Amino acid sequence: MGVKRPWNMVDMPVYSLATYDGDKVNMNICTYVTAISMKPKMFMVAIDYVTKTFENLEKDSNVILQILHQNHQSLVRLLGKKSGKNVNKHEKLTEKGLIGKWNGHQVLIDACGYLSLQLKGRQDVGGDHELFWFEVQKSKTNSEDNILMFQDLIRAGIIL
Repeated sequence: MGVKRPWNMVDMPVYSLATYDGDKVNMNICTYVTAISMKPKMFMVAIDYVTKTFENLEKDSNVILQILHQNHQSLVRLLGKKSGKNVNKHEKLTEKGLIGKWNGHQVLIDACGYLSLQLKGRQDVGGDHELFWFEVQKSKTNSEDNILMFQDLIRAGIIL
């Protein structure tokens, strides 16, 4: 393995942002996520402009940020390498029996944690992602063990 780029050296949790278009859920993979405030608890998430996630955020500003478990590593290619504009992720996840409910929303079953978020602001920063910041409305921790981490994706060859 060669030398990593500086931004690939750090380790952080892998998240999936669940966004909604009516009764259909779309999920992506997010590694550009950070807490930005303690009180109120707020998170910032960078979202690619050309994604179904971005489209859904234009319609519904209530989302669920999911902290993925290592068991979800096999979903990273579906959720992160395929566009919800071309692939019905809701249908694929439902077929696999991976959709559950939390706080009235469809989510991945067995995530380490869920954060129900309400959009508070957004900023175009001139790159390929727009920054969105959200206030945590409710949260649930299922497990502090076996969180899927960014370095796990590098070791698996999912991220180069």
